[in-house]
Amino acid sequence: MLSKFIAVGNKIEIQPIEKTEKNLDENGNLKTYYSTVYDILSEDSMEITMPMEQTKLILLPIDSEFDMVFYGATGLFQCLTRIVDRYKSNNVYILVIELVSNLRKYQRREYYRFSCALEMCARNLEEEELQALEQKQPYELQEGLPLKRSVIVDISGGGLRFMSEQKYEEGSLIYCSYYLTVSDKRKKYEVIGKVLAANELGNRPGIFEHRVQYYNMDVDTREEIIKYIFEEERKGRKKERLG
Repeated sequence: MLSKFIAVGNKIEIQPIEKTEKNLDENGNLKTYYSTVYDILSEDSMEITMPMEQTKLILLPIDSEFDMVFYGATGLFQCLTRIVDRYKSNNVYILVIELVSNLRKYQRREYYRFSCALEMCARNLEEEELQALEQKQPYELQEGLPLKRSVIVDISGGGLRFMSEQKYEEGSLIYCSYYLTVSDKRKKYEVIGKVLAANELGNRPGIFEHRVQYYNMDVDTREEIIKYIFEEERKGRKKERLG
């Protein structure tokens, strides 16, 4: 399956998962490293060349986790990976990577999306909340307002997609509340999202699919969501191997 999309010699873009100081460039953005596929070892692992900056090797640490984009013959593919070994072979410095998620087609500037079924509550923002957001003033979300139940069907570091009997207008800002378990701790997330699209399902009248982009999300919350996705993908991959 892996060799159907990826071949020896394909170029790779590598980005760290965590936004630590060593992983950031001078502008505060995640660094991007470049590599190539050296050999495909199995459906779950491959050898890649160790990335370089100018003439300096980048010694990415074992057990570190990365988001990788592969330049395959039929387009770009993305997956989450972990480095499991590194060594020198035939005068080539090699990293052995293990796939944590399945390969998926990739579009530029798109976060990795994780398919799921998570309960969520949502509502339209009140006028006072909207004004505070527009004026970039501190504000507190109003409590006790009626919420509509919905189901998140995929989630990423950039937004989410959910189904609901309530239709939210495109371009509107909504309050979204859901729980995620990150590092074995269950936590409530309250985020603001901008509705990018809202469409009624053709096979389920009265049910609306919404695509939402996070609005003014802080870096720590985004990193926690990405960590949740990575942990869930790793669990799923492990079950596939055992199954």
